[in-house]
This record gives sequence, structure tokens and C-alpha cells, in this order.
Amino acid sequence: MEEKKYLPNWESLDGREMPQWFNNAKFGIFVHWGVYSVPAWRKLNDERFGSYAEWYYASVYSDYKNNNDDFHERIYGKHFEYREFAKNFNAELFDPELWADMFYNAGAKYVVLTSKHHEGYCLWPTSNKHKVNWRVTDVGPNRDILGDLSQAVRNKGMEMGVYYSIIDWETNKSHRPDSGYFVPEKDRKKYGIEESKYVDEILIPQLKELVNIYKPSLIFTDGGEWDLTEEESKVKEFMAWLYNNASNKDEVVMNDRFCVGMPGNHGDYYSTEYRDIDGFENIHPWEESRGIGKSYGFNRAENLESYNTSEELIHELVDIVSRGGNLLLNVGPTADGRIPVIQQQRLHDIGQWLKVNGESIYSTRPSKVLKSEETNIYFTKNEDNKCIYCILSKWYDENVTIYSNEKVSVKSIKLLSYEGDISFDQNENKIIIKTPIITPNTYNNKYAHVYKIELD
Repeated sequence: MEEKKYLPNWESLDGREMPQWFNNAKFGIFVHWGVYSVPAWRKLNDERFGSYAEWYYASVYSDYKNNNDDFHERIYGKHFEYREFAKNFNAELFDPELWADMFYNAGAKYVVLTSKHHEGYCLWPTSNKHKVNWRVTDVGPNRDILGDLSQAVRNKGMEMGVYYSIIDWETNKSHRPDSGYFVPEKDRKKYGIEESKYVDEILIPQLKELVNIYKPSLIFTDGGEWDLTEEESKVKEFMAWLYNNASNKDEVVMNDRFCVGMPGNHGDYYSTEYRDIDGFENIHPWEESRGIGKSYGFNRAENLESYNTSEELIHELVDIVSRGGNLLLNVGPTADGRIPVIQQQRLHDIGQWLKVNGESIYSTRPSKVLKSEETNIYFTKNEDNKCIYCILSKWYDENVTIYSNEKVSVKSIKLLSYEGDISFDQNENKIIIKTPIITPNTYNNKYAHVYKIELD
């Protein structure tokens, strides 16, 4: 059979068949790490996106939402240049194998690293001439962060992806800040390039370099949707190259933040962020990303109450998967390469829950066969439609009543991690699950509880 060739137009590109690994994975780990991890600060703000520490360059050095914070001037001094932080981004405690073990034990099926955030600093030894002295092998760790983590992640059997900022704050203008730019003019003149040259000299060459060297299974684009048009960004030409010529073309997926008008319209999957859009159900593959706290990059302003509990994060995973999405949960390492212990603890708890209940999450799809009048009950189904998983985000001491939307015959019901029998009654479209009497010795599970319903 002749291999399909993709043309640089949306009709052709949108017709690509989605690689199934992404739809089956359900849970991934995002890693935001860069020069912003040195100051690691953003004054907390209840506004959505208002506590992002990875936006230090923009929030401190420009008029973009710094919340009247005197932290930078008080600690570093008024004239301390952002790029000076890079000399302290040493990653001396970075252990990629430890990270990969942690992510694997959390139950993640894929990992996505910020190869370049909006600050423009590169976590790989890019050959791009414009990134001299703004890449890991010139200033900072002096090692290929992306390459080392990619190898460790793949050694554990997980897929590896890259986040890549479509824009650089030191070059690109934007309508979002009042001044038209996220960083000061003196920094742009000193470090930026002529904006008309950016796409051809930085954006497209770097993306192709990442694909050719690291062969990522996923490309998470970001920032292009603010101001770059389809024509300016050359997104369609890049995607046609990716789907036709890249060595990883059969497995790679890309999201929808490359250019203006793309979000929710084009891309292998659509991406949401701290529920800025509440998902896309079964319309299109999608992924919700969020931090464990209020920030992606490590934020020293956050305290215990800033972080979601393990229970809250597991409930979010269940809700998202039951509606057809993936959860990409972010960790923000410290500048020296440690993942904060509180974040490790959350990953550990999610992993323990998935060891018991993972069959209700991985490779499942939303199920509309059964329904409930309770808001704490979610449904997924396995690939052959022979099992429906009824996931409860709280324990019901009383019986659980659910209803069928179509004619079904229940063969058996099991409570995952419980060895005893589960009794039930079925009367036409009404199914009553009789809650068992459990003890810590007969049922070892918490946070959310899964009834596996096998159909005839």
C-alpha cells in the first residue's frame, strides 16, 4: 500500500490517524525546569495563571502582572539582569534515573520536559547560532538535560515528549502586555534577533533539530497561539514535514498551540490548562495539564495549603479520563535538580492508587452505557466493551444505585482490591450494588473506589 502523503493544509493534516499510544496512556508527567527555577518565585495570586513562577522574567522585568511584589529588588537588586540567574542553574543533584523511576512508579506512561520555555534558554546542546551562551552546555549544568532524561525515561518503557515555546520573549512582540513586549527593550536589543528572521532562523530549525536528534513521541507547543498567524509560523509546512519525513512520524503527536486560531481546531490533540477550557469530551483527543500546586515552575512562595492533596489529584485524573482526556501532571524541580519531597509524595500516592485501580484508567474510554444521579460517580469502559468501571470518589456506606441507558445484563461485579463477593440486584435499567462491610484487613484502598462491572 502506498504510504499516505500529507499536504500543508488543514484538510490533509487534520485527516491524520491519531497514534493510539496517546489515547491509551491517560496519565503523563510534565516537567517545568529552566533558569526561572533559580529565583523560583511568584507572589501567590488567586487569579488563574497568576502564580506561575516560570513567568519570573515577564512578571518582574515588565509590566505583566507582577502583583506589586518587591521580592526581586529586595533580594537581588534593581539592576540584576535575568540572564545572570543562569550561572546558578547548575543541576548538580539532577539524577535522570531517579526521576524516571519516580515517574514510572507514579504510574505515568509518558513524560514531557520543557526543552525551551518562553525565556528562550535551551535544555539541550542546540547547534543554533542564536542560542550561544543561552543553552545548557555554555552556561548552567554543562550536560544534555533533555538527552539524559529522554534515555532514562525510555529505559523504563515510557514515552518521551518535549515542550517547546513557539516564541522567545527576548524577540517576539505580543498583544498581551501593555508595552507590547514581555521583557525590557535593553534585553531585546542585547539578546533578541530581528523578529522577521525568528521563524526561519530559530523556530523551525530548532523544532527539526529536536525531532531529528531526540525523536520525541509528543511535541507540546505553547505561546504561538497568542500572536503568530498560520502564515508567519509556517505551522502547516512543519506538520507536513513531521508527518511525512520524520523518523518518528508514526508515533509523534502534537498539540494545538502553534499559532493563532489553532487551539481547539487543529492538532493531533487539544490542550487545556488549569481547566481554562473544561475538556472536549469525545469530540477530539485532549489533555489537561496542571501543576500539583498553583505553578508549573517550582515556586518558593507556595506552602502546604497551595498544593492539591493526593485525593484531589486522583479525583481530577478520574474525572478527566471519564470524559475522554489525559492528565499531564506537572512537577517543578529545584535549580539543583531535586523534585520537592511534597511533590514526590503526591506522585507516590497516585502510583499506589493506580497499581490497584489502573485497569479502570489505562486504555479505557468514557462509557455512556451506565449513569448515576450522584456527582461522585464516574464511568469508563475497557476496549472490548465487556467491562464497565464504576469509579466512586467517596465511599458509600449505603448501597450504590446506578442506571443503564440501554439494555444490558450484568454478569458479575467486583470491587477492585477486595477479595470478597459483591452482591447486586438488577431490575430492568436499575442496578443496585450492595456495599460490602470492609475492614483494613479485607480492603486496602483509598481516595477513590472502583466497581468492575462485567457484562454478559
